Amino acid sequence: MKASDIFVKALVNEGVEYIFAVPGEENLDLIDSLFKSNIKLIVTRHEQGAGFMAATYGRLTGKPGVCLSTLGPGATNLVTCASYGLLGGFPMMLITGQKPIRKNKQGRFQLLNICRMMEPITKFSHQLVSEDNISYIIRDTFRIATNEKPGPVHIEFPEDIARGTTDQDVFEVIRPNIPNADNDAIEEAARMIEEAKYPILLVASGANRHDIHEPLLKLIDKIEIPFCNTQMGKGVIDERHPCYLGTAALSSNDYLHCALDRSDLVINIGHDVVEKPPFIMTQSGKKKVIHINYFPAEIDNVYFPQLEVIGELSYTINKLTETINVSDKWDKGYFHRIKNEMEKNVYKLPEDTSFPNIPERIVADIRAVMPDDGILTLDNGMYKIWFARQYKAHMPNTILLDNALATMGAGLPSAIGARFVYPNCKIVAICGDGGFMMNSQELETATRYNLDLVVIVLVDKAFGMIKWKQAGAGLKVQGLDFNNPDFVKYAESYGCKGHRISKTGELSKCLSSCLEQKGVHLIEVPVNYDENEKVFYDELFKKTCIL
Repeated sequence: MKASDIFVKALVNEGVEYIFAVPGEENLDLIDSLFKSNIKLIVTRHEQGAGFMAATYGRLTGKPGVCLSTLGPGATNLVTCASYGLLGGFPMMLITGQKPIRKNKQGRFQLLNICRMMEPITKFSHQLVSEDNISYIIRDTFRIATNEKPGPVHIEFPEDIARGTTDQDVFEVIRPNIPNADNDAIEEAARMIEEAKYPILLVASGANRHDIHEPLLKLIDKIEIPFCNTQMGKGVIDERHPCYLGTAALSSNDYLHCALDRSDLVINIGHDVVEKPPFIMTQSGKKKVIHINYFPAEIDNVYFPQLEVIGELSYTINKLTETINVSDKWDKGYFHRIKNEMEKNVYKLPEDTSFPNIPERIVADIRAVMPDDGILTLDNGMYKIWFARQYKAHMPNTILLDNALATMGAGLPSAIGARFVYPNCKIVAICGDGGFMMNSQELETATRYNLDLVVIVLVDKAFGMIKWKQAGAGLKVQGLDFNNPDFVKYAESYGCKGHRISKTGELSKCLSSCLEQKGVHLIEVPVNYDENEKVFYDELFKKTCIL
């Protein structure tokens, strides 16, 4: 069998549905083999777009998303995507082409050591040097990509190896069993929770990689424990739940930090050190932490849990629910006051009707329109904090944001990747004008594949978050403004439908209409970030902390 054919057969064996790609001449044999399979080749306009789509596919399905590039500059364009998958915990496979390795007549033209480049930003990077190794390497890389913590793997496929032949066949796909946690550790966790006075449960990014919604909800309902989440833990439990306090959107100085500061025990489920810590441990402090995850904690000077419960999360949570008793030692009054303050000052519909709208108004208008299972994919910018903090997620993985690499340019490609996973969901990309223009060419990809998609571009004509940081540091605000194209005409040039919001109240109506229509819609929304300082650092927060 031709080597490129067995490569594709191995991908089919792993359940690959799509390959997101910008092909090159070094991939031609592989492309030819792909068209003889049922794998769909999704050609993007930039390798970065392909990589973000693959990572999002992996994030939503738990199966590695696959992207493909040629050698040299094509491969280097995947560096950000590999880093995005590594920090975020998104399983993905990056396939890059290469010149012949047995006899190359082109000197060092476009030649870089891509495997060495990929080693620090993937879980595994390997150059195929024999046709007979393809089957087991593919099986092994998929296993590595999905093992906790999931992440990217890289295969370099030289064109002379791709043209070779082999009599090897694919390997059986065997899913590993994750060991269960030690029952003594679970019993100790139950004892610590029962004896605490201010316990709080924190749901982090690892909890969103697995279907633990039901067991975790049973635990929360049984003991009525206050809970919060990190940005990448949003939606594991419906955020309309009466025990929900909020999302850790800021590094400090927010209502939620009052609750975390008061807590004497944090039960941290699915914690990952890549997210900004929502609380800081100190050696002299009285706060204790229980680390519940698939893998041990990474100890540093701000995170050193006193108990680690390591194993399959559903089993751990179910056993904890069976073991734990409701304690009469718990004092929930403070947490209820925090929740009431947040409901009054964070989640209520803003009375401000000025235009351009303040971010809270934009978030509220979008939340009012989106269905429970509708998916938002966020790029990176100032608005990400507002959505993390104030957009209540109703279901797991319905607000996809990046609080790990926190890269700009991923919002639109992520929405396209999500659309291929969920063809019947309402999907909206939220982008700032800065991040949107970094991969805006993927509008053509979305229209070419007849996708139904809405893209909201928040316009402030600046790198808004950096301006906020610049001002917060007491520096002169400068060097961060830019101009934009006419986004309505820009969208129309790709075959999309463009819309522009010009007054308060139009956004919800426009978005509702766009979600009911076919095709790609872009909505330009001016935004006013002048309220950032007032809302994040107001006197109400200070008063709340000393209640």
